[in-house]
Amino acid sequence: MALLKVKFNQKKRVKLAQGLWLMNWFSVFAGILVFSMGLFLKIELRKRSEVMDNSESHFVPNSLILMGILSCAFNGFAGKICYDSLDPAKFAKWKPLLKPYLALCFVFNILIFFVALICFLTRSSLDSTLAQGLKNGMKFYRDTDTPGRCFMKKTIDMLQIEFKCCGNNGYKDWFEIQWISNRYLDFSSKEVKDRIKSNVDGRYLVDGVPFSCCNPSSPRPCIQYQVTNNSAHYSYDYQTEELNLWRRGCREALLNYYSGMMSSMGAVTLLVWLFEMSVMVGLRLLHTSLESIANPEDPECESEGWVLENNLKDTFKSALENLKKLGKFNQVEAGAEGAEGEEGGKTPAITTVS
Repeated sequence: MALLKVKFNQKKRVKLAQGLWLMNWFSVFAGILVFSMGLFLKIELRKRSEVMDNSESHFVPNSLILMGILSCAFNGFAGKICYDSLDPAKFAKWKPLLKPYLALCFVFNILIFFVALICFLTRSSLDSTLAQGLKNGMKFYRDTDTPGRCFMKKTIDMLQIEFKCCGNNGYKDWFEIQWISNRYLDFSSKEVKDRIKSNVDGRYLVDGVPFSCCNPSSPRPCIQYQVTNNSAHYSYDYQTEELNLWRRGCREALLNYYSGMMSSMGAVTLLVWLFEMSVMVGLRLLHTSLESIANPEDPECESEGWVLENNLKDTFKSALENLKKLGKFNQVEAGAEGAEGEEGGKTPAITTVS
């Protein structure tokens, strides 16, 4: 028994073709939307590529861009088919291409569904990318005189100001690296010498943070040096001064920003996938209803359309049988080639009479 079997007359076929033509052009605009989302996400990721450890994060925007282009191409072609289906003479040239085209549409819909899922599941990989990238970026913060790294200070400062964050996981991350360049240290000072000597790696570490960690909403001037020394400041307790520095780490801030954006794009892509599926089903019904017309010379006659010629169980069994036949056919061909090789390798026996 056919799946989703529907009876059509001439009027219904025309309405279906016109409706599908309109839906395909809506799908073209949906493809442009998916392409635009991918392009926007790629630009946003490139803005902060210096604080990302690898290029794996660009898989999602690249996939969205590709799906957007394919959606425009597939649906533009389908719109032409639906338009020509109103004229039997024009539709005749598309008949041999419809089955392969529908198979490609099925593969395309699987891919777009996979891309939508990736948008929701990419948070963990993005987390590790940001964690390592920010850690490396903070190490190069002081290298303002080093070619290729001189921009890193500005990048980190703008990032912390824009996203209201500090450090990788928090402001205390700055205590573990030397973020002040040696150029601005007085090595004749006893305090500087003592700090460098007290560190195994010979780094100048302080319990301070860059100015970009300061919260402008703080009621008092920002305390960015000797942050954990309560006695160094009047009426100060670093554990309760929540407004003085940004408490949230930049990894968390960027992760929430990008994962929220990707989740929204995933939801939109999922809606586009549902729309594409409905278009594919409609195109299949149109294809089968036109092919099952009993008398092609009488366009007014009724016909039947279906999505699958048999039910799901029978269709699955038929697909398995075809795969088995294909496997047996390959085995037979391999056996035949082996037999020919053996026959060719035999040499005729020669009897000599003395």
